Amino acid sequence: MLARRACPSSILNSKNPTCSPHQVQRGSRQSLKITKIESFILLAPDYDSQIASSAQEDIVVKVHTDEGIVGIGETDTNSWATKAYIHSPGTHNMSLSLERLLLGEDPTQIDALWEKMYVSTAMTGRRGLGICAIGALDIALWDIKGKALGKPVWQLLGGKVQPQIHPYASLLPNGRTLKELTDSLTAKLLQAKDLGFTAAKLEILINGPYSQAGLQEDDSEIVKIVEKCRNAVGREMTLMLDVAYCWNDWKIALKTVKALEPFDLYFVETPLRSDDLDGYASLADNTTTNIAAGEWLQTRYEFQDLIDRGHIDIAQPDIGRVGGITEAKRVAEYAALRNKRIIPHCWKTGIGIAASIHLAAASPNASFIEFLPSELSESPIRRELVKDELKVEHGRIALPSKPGLGIELNEAAIEKYEAD
Repeated sequence: MLARRACPSSILNSKNPTCSPHQVQRGSRQSLKITKIESFILLAPDYDSQIASSAQEDIVVKVHTDEGIVGIGETDTNSWATKAYIHSPGTHNMSLSLERLLLGEDPTQIDALWEKMYVSTAMTGRRGLGICAIGALDIALWDIKGKALGKPVWQLLGGKVQPQIHPYASLLPNGRTLKELTDSLTAKLLQAKDLGFTAAKLEILINGPYSQAGLQEDDSEIVKIVEKCRNAVGREMTLMLDVAYCWNDWKIALKTVKALEPFDLYFVETPLRSDDLDGYASLADNTTTNIAAGEWLQTRYEFQDLIDRGHIDIAQPDIGRVGGITEAKRVAEYAALRNKRIIPHCWKTGIGIAASIHLAAASPNASFIEFLPSELSESPIRRELVKDELKVEHGRIALPSKPGLGIELNEAAIEKYEAD
């Protein structure tokens, strides 16, 4: 019989000296090491370039260690560019790839690795794509650490302050005409209610730069659709609205937001362009409706500006885009200091949803998480990528108890949808 090997001292909890089968010492080495990083680009075969759904593609990263523990992560931006950023070679110490920066490192030293990746790539990646790539890898590092310690990530983030997580169903309608979109959204809303959701966000993208099928309808149509949806489900269901950067003037936006006040929306999301901080402040200061934004922002620094100068009511860090769980936690803590709520944005797969759940569990100011129901998603990647997705029951999600993110990839889906 082989003797049981000791747990690595660097990942032991001195008060609880037990370890999972993964927590083993090889020779004299006292910590895990990253040995390989893989990136997989997934693409839905029937993707539609005229709709605003990034769930049609994905980049999944796997971070491997010398003890066989593998962490998984994803981010929500251009998948091909992200893969290149992670793996591209560099010629000097200010342009090394993220892969090269991480190989050989201890994956449980997450804060140090985040700082290493951020500082070492600042010349090309201080914001935007570079932070998204760091975000995917950071999620995978937290998954590894949780698996190594035999604990769910939310415990490593400080423990639960939310006993259950409140998801809202994020609903993007289908169609090429105003009527088709309205009918589709109403039908999906009723389906979400039947699935047990007690909150839902209406994606009404019929004006502005990201409108569905190139539509440019009058703003009054947004109010009409919200009214129809509110009448369909009554006052008991919490409704939110996303207009996808519809307006470029806060005074124009205010007219519609004021008209929406009777329908008791929990928030209006991204009414203005991301950089119009003064416009956000003026809009938020002149309406009783909560203004939410932040899905495209990177790092705590951009959220500090959005909160302090933009006066938004609800910050929406997307965990993959903001820089991973490490940076999303910093955003949540800063928002709490300013008495602001957070609602993690997520329009991807069960990987991002799991990361959002862990963050929300450890954040007292997280009132909801965004949740794209697989039953209402046109993306097969969203439906098939994760085997044991965390379930919504009676409008809530129980905290995961499995180590790490608490989910498992469906390898068959990666093989099926991997892009050439």
